[in-house]
Amino acid sequence: MVKIRLKRLGAKKRPCYRIVVQDSRKPRDGTTIEEIGTYQPVTQTEGNQVTVDMERAKYWISVGAQPTETVKKILSKNGLNK
Repeated sequence: MVKIRLKRLGAKKRPCYRIVVQDSRKPRDGTTIEEIGTYQPVTQTEGNQVTVDMERAKYWISVGAQPTETVKKILSKNGLNK
């Protein structure tokens, strides 16, 4: 099963995430199919927290990829209504 989920990067207590398309059987930080965005929860400005390629997200959802709960919230805040 293919999922759209977060891949953790960054230093200790300064997380940075990539929004990735990945096989659900792979480990969280393992190999990915495609990276479609970033999420930085610890930033000074509110507007720079999320960047997502919405066309690719719509494509992956249309072919059956399931977003996790966190990614679903991020995508809905950025205009993707499933």
